[in-house]
Amino acid sequence: MGRLRRSGGIIAVVKPGTSSPRATRAGAALIALALGAVGAPAQEPLRPLPKTKDAVRVLLVTGGHDHDLSFYSVLDGQDDLDVRVDPHPNAFRGKVSPGRDADVVVLYDMPEAMAPEQETHLRGFVEAGGGLVALHHAIAGRSGWRWWGEEVIGGRYLAAPEGARAASTYKHDVELTVRVAAGHPVVAGLQTFRILDETYKGMWISPGVTVLLTTDEATSDGPVAWVSPYPKARVVTVQLGHGREAHLHPSYRRLVRNAVLWAARRTP
Repeated sequence: MGRLRRSGGIIAVVKPGTSSPRATRAGAALIALALGAVGAPAQEPLRPLPKTKDAVRVLLVTGGHDHDLSFYSVLDGQDDLDVRVDPHPNAFRGKVSPGRDADVVVLYDMPEAMAPEQETHLRGFVEAGGGLVALHHAIAGRSGWRWWGEEVIGGRYLAAPEGARAASTYKHDVELTVRVAAGHPVVAGLQTFRILDETYKGMWISPGVTVLLTTDEATSDGPVAWVSPYPKARVVTVQLGHGREAHLHPSYRRLVRNAVLWAARRTP
């Protein structure tokens, strides 16, 4: 992503006989432009169109892991999604009620753990039927909260070996082919696509999940998006989404949008 730079112009006084005709003309043009700008009317402030009346209320939670700024573009600029960002450490400090505070919680965070009150508020949200979409490194967060990983999002990234099971691994900058594995609203409009992303391998994935997308990449477990069997809410987990290459990929953006709408009990 390019950086914006602001530079100030300087009008220099040139002594007679020392300037070229070209420099004189350029200086005169610059002065005329500056004087014209003084009398120009001020531009109207940008006023984006309001969100639609029935826009899905999305609570986006980040923090605990660095990420490219491009991630925010995945959910931005959509009139039917009203997104509010609440990063850690303040996320879930208060109660979050479905239908009042948010329709869907999107997790793009990776806290090692949360305070008991935060766990209570997040648990209360999904147990009351609030939709949930867990993206990429959110699978690796809250590693000590086994109920969350095993019962709610349907997957756990193992930060350390557990008994005979080795720790999970990851690999950056992998070009992988992703295929649709099941017919479902979350993958509506998607076909096989190639994407440059980070892969996870050696995760625990619940045998009860409905796998939506798979890859045959050797550094991956195979499933890269699934619907959790959690019975009280609609929960979608997506392993994809590490960096800018994924965030700007049309198929990834479509996938996340579909997941949010479906979790909110809307039609993608």
